[in-house]
Amino acid sequence: MKRDSAYYLANIGKVRSASDLMADRRLLTYALEAHGLGEMAYARGLIRKVLAEGIDNDRSLANRMADPRWREFVTTFNFARNGAATTSFTRAKAGTVERFERQALEEQAGAQNPGVRLALYFQRKAPEAASALRVLADKALSEVVRTALDIPAATAALPLDRQIELLESRLDFASLRDSEKLGRFLDRFAARWDMTRGSGGLPGATAQAVQGGGLSSETLLRLQQVRTGGG
Repeated sequence: MKRDSAYYLANIGKVRSASDLMADRRLLTYALEAHGLGEMAYARGLIRKVLAEGIDNDRSLANRMADPRWREFVTTFNFARNGAATTSFTRAKAGTVERFERQALEEQAGAQNPGVRLALYFQRKAPEAASALRVLADKALSEVVRTALDIPAATAALPLDRQIELLESRLDFASLRDSEKLGRFLDRFAARWDMTRGSGGLPGATAQAVQGGGLSSETLLRLQQVRTGGG
C-alpha cells in the first residue's frame, strides 16, 4: 500500500490530461481504487467518456449514473473543467492517497469482520448522505441503519415512500452530520451487529473497534494485528 502511494505521489503531478492518466495503468488503477471503483479498471471506454464529459453539465454521464462513486471520481479528476491544473489540487494528491489508504484498510478489516467494514463505510459516507432517500439508495448504508434501529430486512420490499417514512420516524438523519452523534449511532450499530451476527470469531470486535466512533487507521491496523497474531 505504501509503495503504491509513493509511486502515485511521485507521478500524478506529471499528468496533464485524462489521456495521460489513462496511459499509466498503475496511476489509473490507484485513482479508481481510491474512489471504490477498482473493479472497473477494465472499462476504459466508460472511464474515458466520464472524464471527457466532466460534471458541469447535468446531462453528463457521471451525473446521470446511479452510482455516486463515478461523480466523486470525476470531481477529483475534472480535466474537463481544470485542464492541466487538475492534478495540482490537494484532492488529486494527498486527498486521493488518504482515500486509497482508507479503502485498503477498510478492505483488510472487512475481510475478517464485515461489521467493521460497514461501520467504516458508514462513518465516511453518512455525513454527505444524511437523508433517508440517500441511505436507501445505498445497500451498505441501509444495512447499517436497519441493523442499528433493529428494522427487519423484509421492510426493503415496502414501497419507497413507506420505507422513507419508517426510517425518518426512527432516526434524525441530519444528526449524522454531527461527529459525536454519529459516533453514538455507530456504537449502537456495532453492539447490535455483534449481538445478532457475531464478530467473526473475535468477541466484541465490532463494538471495540467502533466504540465512540474511534475508527482511525491506527485502530484498524491494531485490529488487523490481533487477527493475524501480530499484536
